[in-house]
Amino acid sequence: MRTFLGMILGCVLTIGVVYFHDNTRTGVSADGSSVSRPIVNWDVAAGEWNRVTENIRLSWDRLTNPDRRRT
Repeated sequence: MRTFLGMILGCVLTIGVVYFHDNTRTGVSADGSSVSRPIVNWDVAAGEWNRVTENIRLSWDRLTNPDRRRT
């Protein structure tokens, strides 16, 4: 159980640190050059997260509603 909790905590900390880095270190300097590139493309990550949650919702609906199992 501790191992599973440690893996979840590690994932949450990794995502949190990357999000903090991308929001504090990126920007454009006075001459127009990029100071630091973001590690994650957050628009793509949000789209993928929405796709995953929608698939989970659909799967749960199929499991809990016997009428939808045929479709």
